Amino acid sequence: MELADRGFTGSIPQLYERYMVPLIFEPYAVDLAARVAALQPAAVLEIAAGTGMLTRRLAAELPPGTRIVASDLNPAMLELATTLGTARPVEWQQADAMALPFADASFDLVTCQFGAMFFPSRPQAFAEIRRVLKPGGCFVFNVWDHIDSNELADTVTKALALTFPDDPPRFLVRTPHGYHDVEQLRADLAEGGFEHEADIITLPMRARAESPSGPALGFCQGTPLRGEIEARAPGRLPELTAHIAQAIGERFGVGAIDTLMQAHVIIVGR
Repeated sequence: MELADRGFTGSIPQLYERYMVPLIFEPYAVDLAARVAALQPAAVLEIAAGTGMLTRRLAAELPPGTRIVASDLNPAMLELATTLGTARPVEWQQADAMALPFADASFDLVTCQFGAMFFPSRPQAFAEIRRVLKPGGCFVFNVWDHIDSNELADTVTKALALTFPDDPPRFLVRTPHGYHDVEQLRADLAEGGFEHEADIITLPMRARAESPSGPALGFCQGTPLRGEIEARAPGRLPELTAHIAQAIGERFGVGAIDTLMQAHVIIVGR
């Protein structure tokens, strides 16, 4: 992963929230929050909360007495999350998964929605997560499966590869969809100190949008892919976003779209 892959700055958080969250993140947030609630934790830490989609679901699903701490490394994303708010109070905190600012054995459960792919060292982050978990606690998270199982991301990547054949943007392959190998996940969890075998569920869902333009805006302007496009074609971002919308329309139709996406859900005990 490159440092620029964590660049959720400028207008990216707003576009991410408007287009990407309902498209691909909300369905998995509903699933993850339900899994967390079923475990009945008294204190929950969320890592890489982003603009707060999972946080909002946790606040709605968990009892009022359950402590929820929602954290993210990126101040711009966390600021938007706090502005959007939750159904009940939660604790917001900027935090780096590589060095969590919490005491040992502070939480019954740690959760993370599509953030592990961005950790510079997954074993180190997993070790920190294990450290802040109470004995008997649980780590519940998800990561995207291979890009071939995620049709929109695959379409965007292939269309940009045709546009920039000599130096195709690889953000989506490299980072969001770059941590899909189940055996690597198990090895990294073990290296991070998790001794129990993880339950890993491969979960297909559907990504839906009213038209190709929303996904094109989301992927091209609401993720760090934007920086790769702008670096290769300064001043052409609107034109290339329209080009991606056309590619999505050619594959899925110009009206409402309904496509496959797929992720792994991982549950591992302390």
